[in-house]
Amino acid sequence: MSVIQKLIVNADAECRYPTPGEMDQIKSFMMSSDRRLRLVKTLTESRDRIVKEATKQLFQRRPNLVSPGGNAYGENMTATCLRDMDYYLRLITYSVAAGETTPLEDIGLIGVRQMYNSLGTPLEGVAEGVRAMKAMTTSLMSEEEASEVGAYFDYLIAGLQ
Repeated sequence: MSVIQKLIVNADAECRYPTPGEMDQIKSFMMSSDRRLRLVKTLTESRDRIVKEATKQLFQRRPNLVSPGGNAYGENMTATCLRDMDYYLRLITYSVAAGETTPLEDIGLIGVRQMYNSLGTPLEGVAEGVRAMKAMTTSLMSEEEASEVGAYFDYLIAGLQ
């Protein structure tokens, strides 16, 4: 739920108009929209590069994943790994656009432990893949942009551990 939606829901629940402080929050959110959209564009346009490079780094660090018996062994399982990494990058992109972690929480983290555990997928490997995506992504950005986007990666990594 976006900042604006939350403020409206809260005000309506109390049968009141937005407070001056809430209007300042809306103004701040609106003023940051150009920056957030620039970041979304960078993530979207670079997604193939981010996912492929991060996956390559992950498999170099954890060759057991692509070895016989590993969770990413074989063409189909490797494709599944790439799909999952792309999925998490997409959720981070949604969160950057929304300016909050709700998309990551509601769509990406609920039930993730149970799912990966039932599949026998090591969560530390997934988290390491997300760390590799963070490193690749933030290398494409200014320090300030990297800090903002990096916080969403960190939130996801923490949720995977």
